[in-house]
Amino acid sequence: MKNDQSRRQGVIYSTNPEFSFQNDEPAEATTLPPRQQQLRVQLDKKQRGGKRVTLVTGFVGRDEDLQTLGKLLKTKCGVGGSAKDNEIVVQGDLRAKVLEILLKEGYKAKQIGG
Repeated sequence: MKNDQSRRQGVIYSTNPEFSFQNDEPAEATTLPPRQQQLRVQLDKKQRGGKRVTLVTGFVGRDEDLQTLGKLLKTKCGVGGSAKDNEIVVQGDLRAKVLEILLKEGYKAKQIGG
């Protein structure tokens, strides 16, 4: 109830019996199926103190699904990393292994860069 009240800032009272409050929050994005995802796997070392990471970009969908895919990649590679802002970061230069895992899981992915 309190969360609902915090979203109604500025609305005090309405005499219209058919009044319905409209919130300005965007609708939750739906996750595309793996075959429709356009994932790109690349090596990145910018702003990371010279350390190399494998970066997976192009994910379209909910944050929970991104976290699940990130956890799968990190577990299968046996390394750490993170998943946020529609990007998955896997520590180390594991482009070939990450690409192989994504293709095996049914994702449409390709390696970009050198």
